[in-house]
Amino acid sequence: MKHLIGLVLGVCLCAVGTAQAANEDPMRSPGWRIIEQRFFADQTVVFDDRVQVLAPQSAEDTFAVPGFVRVDGIEDIERLLVIIDLNPVQKVLEMDINEAVMPSVGFRFKVQQRTPVRAAVQTSDGTWHLGGTWVNAAGGGCTAPSTASADPDWAKRLGEVDAALWRRDGGVQRLKTRLVHPMDTGLVDNIPAFYLETLELQDEKGDVLSTVTIESAMSENPVLSFDLAVDGPVRLNGRDNQGNRFRALVQP
Repeated sequence: MKHLIGLVLGVCLCAVGTAQAANEDPMRSPGWRIIEQRFFADQTVVFDDRVQVLAPQSAEDTFAVPGFVRVDGIEDIERLLVIIDLNPVQKVLEMDINEAVMPSVGFRFKVQQRTPVRAAVQTSDGTWHLGGTWVNAAGGGCTAPSTASADPDWAKRLGEVDAALWRRDGGVQRLKTRLVHPMDTGLVDNIPAFYLETLELQDEKGDVLSTVTIESAMSENPVLSFDLAVDGPVRLNGRDNQGNRFRALVQP
């Protein structure tokens, strides 16, 4: 099984004050009110520097910006959400968190303009804890056609999976995977929305560890990484918005 090699970019970590009121967005985003109403209406929200988003200060490639979310010191987390304030497609992904799935995720995303990129985790009491960073971008990542749109042979490789699984400290395994898919947003004339919609992480027996819901703000040929407190192989079970299914077994 090949190991994926990613370009290591300089990252900027922007932390915001713990437990600040939600109506005092420390990032001063012009899109915060829309985000608040769309994703967190009538829910308790605090800004928390223990939720950390790492991403480049400036996006060299607006079609595939690397990002990583990590959370330290927050207990009883049940959900993790990644959103981009000023993208036309604001949600990137949402996933279940539990004893087997750590509150961390790596991903690549499209960015339309300079914008905050936020992560939010929900604890068992219903509270959302938010952190984020600003990413500068020239723009256009969400409204340009995918490379696959110009490749007559792309359908032959649709759903190919390249993945690796290796041990880390503390009994955790890191899973990194890349799936061939155009991830079209539907915002380009004559190219309908076509994107990976769900990805189940399963243990060797097929029991679901986490369900990840994905939107077209994810980069073409999406790359994802997860930290899992499980031993042995991991199964991947994916489905896109047109009903195509993708499966893979990843060995340590």
